Amino acid sequence: MKSKLFIYTALAAGLLNSTACKKQLEEKAYSQLTTDAFYNNKNEVVSAVLRPYTHANAWVTPSGQDGWWRPAELSGDQLAWPTKGRHGEDGGKWKRLHYHTWFNDEGGLNNAWSLMYWGMGLCNDPIENLGKRDIASMGITQAEKDSYIAELKLLRAFHYLKLMDLFGNIPVVTQVGIPAKPETRPRAEVFKFIETEIKDNIAKAPKLSRTQLGRMSQAGAYAMLVELYLNAEVWTGTARWDDCIAAADQLINNAGGGQNGVMALDPNITDQFKTTNDLSKEVIFSIAYNYSVANFQPSWPSEFYHFKQQEIYGGGRNGNDGIVVIPGVYTTYDASDLRRSNWLLIGPQVKFSDGVSPVLASEEYNGSQLVFVDNIRKNKSNSTVSNMSEGEENSGVRFNKYKLGNQVPGPGGVPAIDPNYNNGDWNIYRLTWIYFAKAEALMRKNGGAANATAVQLINDCKKRAFSDADWATRAYTTATLTLDELLAERGREFIFEGFRRDDLIRFGKFNTASWWDHSPTAATRALYPIPQQQRDLNGNLAQNPGY
Repeated sequence: MKSKLFIYTALAAGLLNSTACKKQLEEKAYSQLTTDAFYNNKNEVVSAVLRPYTHANAWVTPSGQDGWWRPAELSGDQLAWPTKGRHGEDGGKWKRLHYHTWFNDEGGLNNAWSLMYWGMGLCNDPIENLGKRDIASMGITQAEKDSYIAELKLLRAFHYLKLMDLFGNIPVVTQVGIPAKPETRPRAEVFKFIETEIKDNIAKAPKLSRTQLGRMSQAGAYAMLVELYLNAEVWTGTARWDDCIAAADQLINNAGGGQNGVMALDPNITDQFKTTNDLSKEVIFSIAYNYSVANFQPSWPSEFYHFKQQEIYGGGRNGNDGIVVIPGVYTTYDASDLRRSNWLLIGPQVKFSDGVSPVLASEEYNGSQLVFVDNIRKNKSNSTVSNMSEGEENSGVRFNKYKLGNQVPGPGGVPAIDPNYNNGDWNIYRLTWIYFAKAEALMRKNGGAANATAVQLINDCKKRAFSDADWATRAYTTATLTLDELLAERGREFIFEGFRRDDLIRFGKFNTASWWDHSPTAATRALYPIPQQQRDLNGNLAQNPGY
């Protein structure tokens, strides 16, 4: 069933990409193709519904493009893309994200805006076309039509949620090209639009099902409500802790759009990130991949992998030696924390093929064993300077959270080929995140203090990261689970997952705290500027304060 999703998605991508090219050359041919010669059967309808999901791969995940994920993570206190020798300077764009010194006309932020609004438009188009056609002409039932439209409206709401997160005051458009130059709307008004869209469509949307992974569902809609209400005080000025708890309970209690108790915490910390994580019981919404059927593969290796990474993992993917864990984050994990040993990569690297032979570096340490270290400085010249400009190819602890699998024989020549190689899905919402959100809401309501329920929620998640022998001394109590400790634990649990900027803002530390090679910045930096390129095109876009 998962493969069927990708057959339809690949069909949609091919059709719509080809028509996009025709639009540039022949407007009438493009319009005639999309409005008159499509939506004639259920397969075409499903292809149109699924098209926005392939696009979301580009802006939701670490993808090699300037989508939502980069400004959401690289402006925080856990990850950075430092210059390493002759690589990674890229005009200083990564430094500006780290230092919060981005420009009004920052190309990466303009790309993030454009990609997200493009994805929103890919939702608007089928919503409009499905709405104006009768079910007989499309070969679907009324219930199917209602469900498809509801799903697309929820996915559109997700686009707006992330746009509002980064840019605050933004336009809301529900028809392609209408109006041509929409006005910026206040963040609180955009928040209300998103909330209404979710509530109006949640009941008609499909339920979460393992046979429709990677698609928006009722459960995904409840997760969006949890995110809205968790950040409501920042985004609107009014706290919504009770609403956050109620939405979280819909998922925790399996009432919120799951089928047959489909949602539950996985028993370990790896099931959510394997190549078979489509079987995970706690994944609520994800970007789904299927390399073996549709040649649709995860795009994040380009962000995280070293130039020689395929030798480490035994796969066929290398990267740009880009994003690393900033110095000191690795040591915030307890030495016995399985998340540290499973999700982070440090130390001497050996070849997967035999488990012994060293992986040789290719840049500053060419010919020597590649050794990832928890610092960013020029070790080869014995420099003590540690900053965003002083890295080398081995600088920084590396990403190891998601797994791609392997393509080569294992040690001793024993075959170890993973049939699910490159198939792992990227999680947007998982049940662990919902547990943490409810616990935080309970603590916020209680003046920042944890009660027994909040402690239990966090401990249920955290205990999977420790052996039974270690857990007794690592469990939280109502005295030890403070808000500061909750923020630290959120960092350990959700590293790489795209939530760190929001967490720091919500906890009042995004602009006020210092971390490695970063000093406090102006409060207005909690919002990104409306890209100047967009304002040049549309004079109705008002700029955010401070820019």
